[in-house]
Amino acid sequence: MGPTAAGKTDLAIAIADHADCELISVDSALVYKGMDIGTAKPDYPHHLVNIRDPAEPYSAADFCRDARTLIDEIVARGRHPVLVGGTMLYFKALFDGLAEMPPADRVIREHLDAEAKDKGWPHLHKMLSDVDPELAATIHPNHSQRIGRALEVYLASGKTMTQWRKQQLKSQGGSLREHYRLRQIAIRPADRKDLHWRIEQRVDAMFAAGLEDEVRSLYERGDLHRDLPAVRAVGYRQLWGYLEGEYDLPRARELCVQATRQLAKRQLTWLRGWPDLLWLLTDGSGQALIDAPGLSPAQAALKYLHRVTK
Repeated sequence: MGPTAAGKTDLAIAIADHADCELISVDSALVYKGMDIGTAKPDYPHHLVNIRDPAEPYSAADFCRDARTLIDEIVARGRHPVLVGGTMLYFKALFDGLAEMPPADRVIREHLDAEAKDKGWPHLHKMLSDVDPELAATIHPNHSQRIGRALEVYLASGKTMTQWRKQQLKSQGGSLREHYRLRQIAIRPADRKDLHWRIEQRVDAMFAAGLEDEVRSLYERGDLHRDLPAVRAVGYRQLWGYLEGEYDLPRARELCVQATRQLAKRQLTWLRGWPDLLWLLTDGSGQALIDAPGLSPAQAALKYLHRVTK
């Protein structure tokens, strides 16, 4: 796990090269075909990459179903599944279960959006904290989509998301944590400035590699729109606005950097209270470990995994 641009993929590949592993992508954008540059799609084989057309939404429930099947199959082959990615909701849903929530209610959502416009999303986050403090503690006060959906579920059903999930877990016979030993590793630069620099370098590399043309090819298909999860992905959403004439290309690039930094911040917020997590802190190069001099991130991870699985 870890924030975007922290080195998760390189670490997972290095682990797989030294152990009998198969990689499973935990990334809500890598599932989509034709979205290669903006997602930094890896060349190394990963499960759950390029499995959907951008016009076909892929949900956390879809991920849980597919990942659970893959985990069982990989273990049956005598190998180790390694899950790698930054979509923290997918990790949370897979590890702790995902309840079947009430369907969306347009009237309730419009009411919540109007109140957020008037008082701000932190105010609605406080409302959520009053009814579901366990869930609210995992959500950033400005994460409008998650706050809105959580309140919508509560107002529509009278039950919180936490209550729905616990009910569903009981009916499913338990979470993944109850069936497998989980070893959780997160990687990030020790200095936040290094992460911001890596993000900016990655965005510039994507633009140089043809991100504008990639998004344009999706835009010109004619069957995609802004409300699709694929188009809402960081980088694609900002270029979509440029193609619709809302701003120029330099502004689109600036918005991509801002959105990627905000994504990294949300990911770190998720991970701040994540249980049983080993942090690997890197220096500015992304290689040498601050807290394990002389070891690469992969060496430190393998040493840890060897020790805890004896």
